[in-house]
Amino acid sequence: MRHRKNTVKLGRPTAARQALIASLVSNLILNKRITTTLAKARAAKRQADKMVTLGKKDTLAARRQAISALRDEKAVQELFAAVAPAMKDRAGGYTRVVKLGKRLSDSSEMCILEWVDFVPKAPKKAEKKDKK
Repeated sequence: MRHRKNTVKLGRPTAARQALIASLVSNLILNKRITTTLAKARAAKRQADKMVTLGKKDTLAARRQAISALRDEKAVQELFAAVAPAMKDRAGGYTRVVKLGKRLSDSSEMCILEWVDFVPKAPKKAEKKDKK
């Protein structure tokens, strides 16, 4: 019986799935926003929320657990230095998934996974050249 077993397998073996999710969460921590498929984003969202909860503890054991899960020390440093302190007064729900529509090549549902408090920079406007 599958009662309460909710691992999203993503069509990959265990090691490949764990590496994929670790990579997605590390890139989310470093870049603040990633574009991926909806299924991958939902799997990465769960892990990202767990990593922020670890970061809020700010202990050596929590840091070691984060390194074990993310496999990227630079991402762990960013998590403990910037991301987790910014979420210290939030009780949960650290990430958001924004749907973008279907991808043209294979019709996969695409989305953006980002932090809730992330504010993207406004795009730079191209300066118009004066004609004389």
